[in-house]
Amino acid sequence: SHTGSWYTASGLQLNAQPSTAIITPHMGYTYCRSCAAHAYKQVDTSIIRRIFILGPSHHVPLSECALSSVDIYRTPLYDLCIDQKIYGEIWKTGMFKRMSLQTDEDEHTKAMESHKDVFTIIPVLVGALRESKEQEFRKLFSKYLPDPSNLFVVSSDFCHWGQRFCYSYYDESQGEIYRSIEHLHKMGMSIIEQLDPVSFSNYLKKYHNTICGRHPIGMLLNAITQLQKTGMKMSFSFLNYAQSNQFRSWQDSSGCYTDGALTVH
Repeated sequence: SHTGSWYTASGLQLNAQPSTAIITPHMGYTYCRSCAAHAYKQVDTSIIRRIFILGPSHHVPLSECALSSVDIYRTPLYDLCIDQKIYGEIWKTGMFKRMSLQTDEDEHTKAMESHKDVFTIIPVLVGALRESKEQEFRKLFSKYLPDPSNLFVVSSDFCHWGQRFCYSYYDESQGEIYRSIEHLHKMGMSIIEQLDPVSFSNYLKKYHNTICGRHPIGMLLNAITQLQKTGMKMSFSFLNYAQSNQFRSWQDSSGCYTDGALTVH
């Protein structure tokens, strides 16, 4: 319902040019599957060979990034093989820890569900990184981002609002609570579309928006900034926005999610 209003109706444009990175929610399929589908629709599955999955840590305190200790992810649909070559390359940097099997199983980020025999995955668990730490990863991931056979999936819901989440931002000038939160998201999404990691960090410091994938998003923005220095042209557009319910009461709680896609020109 928001297409063409406060964000551009960019889905048709993006379909003509496959995306190299997407931001997509990971809330239960019951809530976010239709929203997430807009991002996955931008992916050209015929050329993807490696999927980098950057997801936040929900279950353990982590101030770094961690790699899986297994070779294969078993899913109800099929097995997903971890790319041991890429894992070996990034492990040698000394910038990663290993996550325990329990932590690995507890996380619920998700990957593309087609062409199962032709791609590998590179799952990265992203902790609560300092701004300077996010910047350290920009050279590492900017190495892989321009390759059209690589896809970066940044897994993130956009806000968890309510007393149970200890977050109750409200700007009464926007009207009802759900409209205030939508306005807050509009600001954050516009900043991400500007591909400016510093402005995104300042936005988070000011509003403390509970974007669970804020650090994976920050890492992606920093990698993009690194590539822009070489003259590479990129653009990011959000495609959809949804709330699990329109909350009007302080007793309500809700999750919000959005998705978008990055293209290289």
